[in-house]
Amino acid sequence: MKKFNVTVNGTVYEVEVNEVGGAAPVAAAPKAAAPAPKAAPAAAPVPAGAETVKCPMPGKILSVAVTAGQAVKKGDLLCILEAMKMQNEIYAPHDATVAEVRVAANQTVATGDALVVLG
Repeated sequence: MKKFNVTVNGTVYEVEVNEVGGAAPVAAAPKAAAPAPKAAPAAAPVPAGAETVKCPMPGKILSVAVTAGQAVKKGDLLCILEAMKMQNEIYAPHDATVAEVRVAANQTVATGDALVVLG
C-alpha cells in the first residue's frame, strides 16, 4: 500500500492506494502500422492584399450568407456557425468584396479553417 497527499481546491487529502498485480507491465504485441491518412486537398493561396476570415472554434456551418463577388460592409453577416449547441454569427471585419467562399452549409469545420476570403 502506498500513501499520497492530494490537494483538491486548496484542501490536502491523504489517500492510500493499493498496488494491484505486483508484476511489471508486459508490453503489448506491436500492431500493424495504420495506413497513412489521405492529405486534405491544399487550399488555394490567398491573393495578395486579401484577408481570410477564419473559424474561431470547431463546429458545423449552418448557413452561408454571402457569395463570391458580393460586396460586404463591416458587420455584415458572412455565415452562421453552430458550436456547442449555440449559433454563432460570423461577421465581416471591414468593408470588402468576397473573393471566395470556402465553406458550405452542413460542413464541419475546425478552429482556424478558412471560411471566407475577402479581397
